[in-house]
Amino acid sequence: MLQLPVYLDNNATTPMDPSVLEAIIPFFSTYFGNAASSTHQFGWQAEEAVKQAREQVAQLIHAEPEEIVFTSGATESDNLALKGIYEMYASKGNHIITVKTEHKAVLDSCYHLEKKGVEVTYLNVLENGLIDLKELEKSIKAQTILISVMYANNETGVIQSIKEVSSIAKKRGVLFFSDATQAVGKIPVDVKEDGIDLMSFSAHKIYGPKGVGAFYVRRKDPRVRITAQIDGGGHERGMRSGTLNVPGIVGFGKACEFSLNEMKKDAEKSCRLRNKLENELLKINGAEVNGDRNSRLPNTSNMSFKYINSAEVIANLSDKIALSSGSACTSATHKPSYVLKALGLTDEMALSSLRFGLGRFTTEEEIDFTIRELTNLLVR
Repeated sequence: MLQLPVYLDNNATTPMDPSVLEAIIPFFSTYFGNAASSTHQFGWQAEEAVKQAREQVAQLIHAEPEEIVFTSGATESDNLALKGIYEMYASKGNHIITVKTEHKAVLDSCYHLEKKGVEVTYLNVLENGLIDLKELEKSIKAQTILISVMYANNETGVIQSIKEVSSIAKKRGVLFFSDATQAVGKIPVDVKEDGIDLMSFSAHKIYGPKGVGAFYVRRKDPRVRITAQIDGGGHERGMRSGTLNVPGIVGFGKACEFSLNEMKKDAEKSCRLRNKLENELLKINGAEVNGDRNSRLPNTSNMSFKYINSAEVIANLSDKIALSSGSACTSATHKPSYVLKALGLTDEMALSSLRFGLGRFTTEEEIDFTIRELTNLLVR
């Protein structure tokens, strides 16, 4: 039986998988120790649980467990990557390259660094949301120390040519960082094959708990070093001090293990339902899909509908369908999406956009309901 409201905002956050919740609960009570307490059994139990989770997280992205640094989420990881690399490699150069469609956590970190004298190049994107690799190569200077390119966009789902980007970076001796928050767990991500030096991602995007994330830092070929942004205690090999969120980390590990096993099935189901939704909604006059329709996440669709205001549509459907017009971080202010503007959309078209984020628990019945409700509302 259909339960309302239908949840189609999985790019903002996902519900916790029951198996993840089951794994977490004992670490709030029975196994409550501090993983840094090395003199008794309570600490050892917590430490062992963190070790296992670190292995589970690493396995999902084909990294070594020692290359995983636990953080409070991808936003912290993004800050640590950009600010930590700049401070560590400032003697080598002060130029960073990123993209205009990056997440605010990356862009705002870059704005912060610009105030400190860092030069930042913000690459344009093509109409399909992909960067121009030739423009990237031309932007590299002798002073360039980092290239930051998002793996998959949080609003459009567009997947960048990560291997090509990393190849360009490696050829020029520049470190490559990718915010892979939307990609990890939805599509195969292999930091070794992809040539990624640093990468951020979060548990709550893959049916894990909020408040815990990971930061991948390559240990060899090359060995990457960063300057910590939080001091006090030297946790996480000195890269991120603070008492570890053991329940969250345990849940993150379980979510990664589950995603590794279920990814193919989840992706096939999401892609089928996403395509059904799009094909039906494209029958509405003035409907368009934003971003590349081939190189994108299987669960994501961003569509614009001429002559409508997406904020009004979302409000009218709020008790029936949970939708957004873009990033959760910018949903409080209804301004034209800077991501869609970068793709060349007018203010009017950007303000008429809806983002559909399907997930593991999305059903065909829910998609059929969404098609009917939106068609009834938008077809006049």
